Amino acid sequence: MSEQGHEVDVVFAGDATRLPADARTAHDTWLAGGGKLLGEIPPRKYALVIDALFGIGLKRPLQGRPAELIAAIASLACPVLAVDLPSGLDADTGRIMGSAVRADRTLTFIALKPGLLTLDGPDRCGQIEVADLNIPCSTLDGEKLSPASFRHCLRPRSANSHKGSFGSAGILGGAPGMAGAALLAGRAALKLGAGRVYVGMLERLAIDPVQPELMLRTADDAMAAATVIAVGPGLGRSTAAVDLLRRAIATDLPLVIDADGLNLVAEHPVLMRHIAHRAATTVLTPHPAEAARLLATSTEEVQADRLAAALELARRGNCLVILKGNGSIVANADGRWFINTTGNAGLASAGTGDVLTGMIVSLLAQGWPVLEATQAACHLHGAAADALAATGVGPVGLSAGELIDSARALLNRWIADA
Repeated sequence: MSEQGHEVDVVFAGDATRLPADARTAHDTWLAGGGKLLGEIPPRKYALVIDALFGIGLKRPLQGRPAELIAAIASLACPVLAVDLPSGLDADTGRIMGSAVRADRTLTFIALKPGLLTLDGPDRCGQIEVADLNIPCSTLDGEKLSPASFRHCLRPRSANSHKGSFGSAGILGGAPGMAGAALLAGRAALKLGAGRVYVGMLERLAIDPVQPELMLRTADDAMAAATVIAVGPGLGRSTAAVDLLRRAIATDLPLVIDADGLNLVAEHPVLMRHIAHRAATTVLTPHPAEAARLLATSTEEVQADRLAAALELARRGNCLVILKGNGSIVANADGRWFINTTGNAGLASAGTGDVLTGMIVSLLAQGWPVLEATQAACHLHGAAADALAATGVGPVGLSAGELIDSARALLNRWIADA
């Protein structure tokens, strides 16, 4: 930048005797050209701060002078460009290691790092750009989700089709006082395209007045009629709920387990072994606290390494897992993983997880492969929230029910574009 005519101050916080060869060359070249190395940030006005205090290997909490420099950067009223990742952010997990730079833009090298995309990473990185340096590489052996991940499934419907062409989704749950969760999942399944949706309620209702197309049944009747089932939205933890979950796991149907279904699996660990031995596919959709219960650990431990937690759950259950949260992670039992970057804080409201469950089961009912159905539902769920926020519907006050029509519109647009 100095060669381009900009006035540059370089604050050096390292030990010149321990620099690797390329960094030492740059260090010596700067000094040989008349540049100076400062120990502190001078009290002046800057147009830009370039943050390159630490690389991707940081694994210890910052304190002392590095933490003071990060605080000084935060006090400057100018944009911040982070090199590779914001200093103080764990590249693998997205954890803040004591303190971290909040960048307006991050230029990362070779590939995206998981920590840029999940936990605190999205709040610290700003706009992210990858400089691949002509080195082919994925997201450190994972993938960032986009419609390209499941584009081959985005096919228009044949004119010669009928409701039976698009499967029968069964939603099991809706205990007394929690009927809304099952109805939200059912509405999402219907509007994402399932041919028939049966909502097996533990609390008997005659009709959903908002969505009368839903067929409200007993849980047994819904399970018998469905080609794909989801269990958990509003399920509760009663004896009847445990029995229903056991029978759902014992079926040979594709199965999505959410909410209290997950909590009951945590309370009855033998159920996880049954899940692992299912012949049909299974998807688990925990938030961090539910994942912690399933792994017999704490929410803090799950959040400390979200990727590892998601992969461990997928391994134990021999299934697919969506670990929800900022930068939701889709983990497969074979070790593959994907990070979703759509969505906003409006999703932190009651019922949005039930909508996600309905979206997954709907795509499965329509014959999507389980990996693509899970990827698409996760990505679409967040993208629907982003589309609403762009029109002023959220993030504050965004409700779960509002996601459904937004998701339907986006899915149809993606199909048309594909």
